[in-house]
Amino acid sequence: MQPTRDTLFRTLADPTRRTIFERLCRDGDLTVTALTAGAGVSQPAVSKHLGVLKRAGLVHDRQSGRQTFYSADPVALAPLLDWTREMAGFWENRFDDLEDLLDRMDQ
Repeated sequence: MQPTRDTLFRTLADPTRRTIFERLCRDGDLTVTALTAGAGVSQPAVSKHLGVLKRAGLVHDRQSGRQTFYSADPVALAPLLDWTREMAGFWENRFDDLEDLLDRMDQ
């Protein structure tokens, strides 16, 4: 199931969750212990944030022995990318209209 745009915005609005997601995108699979080392928050807080990211479909986990490794799923950002493209097109059209208006005013 693809997360909704609202779910993604709500999930990534928190700076700690954003940092965890970005770190997983950049560094690949990491354990809670590894994520806690660079997060500036407690292990229970990192675990809670991972749960929210996982429910939003942004993070997946896998067991390897006694360790749980978390990985980012950047494909889950597709609704935000679609929205960003839509908004970029909207504003490009608005700026083109403004440029046309200013050109007419200069004449």
